Amino acid sequence: MKAIQFHAAGGPEVLRYEEVPLPGIGPGEVLVQVHAAGINPPDWYLREGMKVMPAEMRPALEFPLTPGTDLSGVVRAVAPDVRGFAVGDEVFGMLRFPGFDGRTYAEYVAAPAADLAHKPATVDHVRAAGAPMAVLTAWQYLIDLGHDVPSPFTVRVHRPVPLAPGMTVLVNGAAGGVGHFAVQLAKWKGARVIAVASGRHEQFLRELGADEFIDYTTTRVADVVSGVDLVVDTVGGPDSSRFLTVLKRGGTMLPVFFAAYDPEETARLGITVSNIQVRSSGPQLAEIGRLFDDGRLQVAVDSTHPLRDAAGAHTRAAQGHIQGKIVLTVVS
Repeated sequence: MKAIQFHAAGGPEVLRYEEVPLPGIGPGEVLVQVHAAGINPPDWYLREGMKVMPAEMRPALEFPLTPGTDLSGVVRAVAPDVRGFAVGDEVFGMLRFPGFDGRTYAEYVAAPAADLAHKPATVDHVRAAGAPMAVLTAWQYLIDLGHDVPSPFTVRVHRPVPLAPGMTVLVNGAAGGVGHFAVQLAKWKGARVIAVASGRHEQFLRELGADEFIDYTTTRVADVVSGVDLVVDTVGGPDSSRFLTVLKRGGTMLPVFFAAYDPEETARLGITVSNIQVRSSGPQLAEIGRLFDDGRLQVAVDSTHPLRDAAGAHTRAAQGHIQGKIVLTVVS
């Protein structure tokens, strides 16, 4: 079969379209013919050699590596001990995360059945492949963590704040993968949603349900917003603390990407900072899939690229200002 591999860390140019052996399946696994694979930040972190992480936390990498965690496809073989899936079933999932052994940038993949759910009937393979990591991240932050594993960044178990009508949620980076799902899930729970993104995303985010839109390129959020119950910051970075002042006392900050906060400042403001490391969950995807079929969630696709052009997909990701998800198409 064909798959994307890289033999050394580097830029998008290290991604090669190569012939590799068809994977075998073990206990608890199914063989999935991949129709589409979603692109996520951990894919390019891995390609770059995990330099985004502190040196003491970086895993040892053994090359060649095939990146990718997210897929949508069709089951072609099932291990004898697997229940709930059969040959011919359409499935989607995020494989073996946290970890870097998903290997979904390929024509076939051996997938843990526990990481899969039946693909929503109303969603095509491209959109289904774009959903898993982003929607599970938003779900585990906002709705149900689904496990009791402490965050490796705070060594605490995250507890989602129950969302309800009357609450206000601000989503920074609202047009991206996690952001556009966070907007929709908060609206599903009845919250008032303030979406922060660049101006070209305003119509898109209002169509997803945002009650208020702020163009960060022209307006400083802290100048116009206060008293927010919850901030979901999908951008992170050294400037993330600027959103602390928009929260009310007792509010919660949820940084999705790496961000540092002064514990003395958050204590003074009465703010809780909590984060997670998203984990694979077929059962959660099954629950989320019903929201897709009910029309309560949708997946936005920024762009698609054929599998052989994975380098082009990673180049697009590096350009930023993404609306929704970037997806590799494997079976057309």
